[in-house]
Amino acid sequence: MNRQELISALAAKTGSSKADADRSIAAMIEVVSNTLKKGDNVQLVGFGTFEVRKRAARNGRNPATGAAIKIKASKQPAFKAGAGLKAAVNGAKK
Repeated sequence: MNRQELISALAAKTGSSKADADRSIAAMIEVVSNTLKKGDNVQLVGFGTFEVRKRAARNGRNPATGAAIKIKASKQPAFKAGAGLKAAVNGAKK
């Protein structure tokens, strides 16, 4: 499902316009992004948690040359699925 399909599905499910659904999705993405940028988590009980995970600096290899390179430490956005989402995907009733 791409963004336009998500907008259409959300508009149909809520009975709102596609423009309202698009603004809602854009607002959610912005809020989640800004919250993660501050280092906080976004927890939606039953659905999952958006969080930031820290990756330590490490050594790697340039695949083209085989030369050793240093990879800087970084922060990675991550999503951890909740029990309700896992149950829905696996077909179980929660």
